[in-house]
Amino acid sequence: MTETAQTLRQQIPEALAGKRMDQALAQMFPQYSRSRLKEWLLAGLITVDGRGCRPRDAAAGGETVELNAVVEPETRVEAEPVVFRVVHEDAGLIVADKPAGLVVHPGAGNREGTLQNGLLHRYPELASVPRAGIVHRLDKDTSGLMMVARTVEAHTALVRALGRRDIRREYRAVCRGVLTAGGTIDAPIDRHPVQRTRMAVREGGRPAVSHYRVVERFVAHTDVRVRLETGRTHQIRVHFAHIRHPLLGDPVYGGRLQLPPGADEALTATLRHFRRQALHAESLALEHPLTGEELTFSSPLPDDHAGLIAALRAHRERMEAG
Repeated sequence: MTETAQTLRQQIPEALAGKRMDQALAQMFPQYSRSRLKEWLLAGLITVDGRGCRPRDAAAGGETVELNAVVEPETRVEAEPVVFRVVHEDAGLIVADKPAGLVVHPGAGNREGTLQNGLLHRYPELASVPRAGIVHRLDKDTSGLMMVARTVEAHTALVRALGRRDIRREYRAVCRGVLTAGGTIDAPIDRHPVQRTRMAVREGGRPAVSHYRVVERFVAHTDVRVRLETGRTHQIRVHFAHIRHPLLGDPVYGGRLQLPPGADEALTATLRHFRRQALHAESLALEHPLTGEELTFSSPLPDDHAGLIAALRAHRERMEAG
């Protein structure tokens, strides 16, 4: 099983005029379940004449529907014990702190031992919630915070909030090169035209916006804090590679390891052994999906990421001291 990128366009037949949009779409795209199409509508992944649409809105007939989604094959996910930290849990919301190396959903080559398997083991009631309550994802080797809905109602509310860009998500990253100031990267992202497992900045792709600010500068790297305005696949990794400051350690978009000037054995060893993208989902700010309460969560940098920054800082201080 592999995930596939789908971009489909169809006109709504006149015969479907007056039907709810999710009902009309279910007849137009029978290869997908109505619940999945409804989820995509709420997340803004389906547009009607270029605009978002609610599942209950009536179809007029003749509108152009565009569906852009990464489709993961349906599969039965078994509950099994998996180690991950829970930052928060209540009747409607779970916030998990995913370690680097943990896959979020089962897929090709990772049918067991995923976060979803672990959530179902720890919270059996999630079997009745779409995708065990998971409403967004992190790459396998990205660490940090993830929201999980504990009820169908909470799941719908969180998907809608993501679609409206009401949830604030901030990441810490170490990129190659020295950034002089913060900024915004506004560049559309789509599947790479040849290497389908990769994403790329492409004209006509889906809008993608990342805001960043400098935390600390080193001799040949920069520690940055990145706020996502959108949530495209590999967005931060692709955006920083696009501006020629790829994330340190990124095996897909980072290119070959480049040692900074004057790197000693300790720093060289640290960089050679850091074999994942230096990216951590550091904070979340959102309204509780059931109560509306304003919530903020944070996660400390994992040991390897913190150790990387300490090594880069020590190297800078040695270079400054001469």
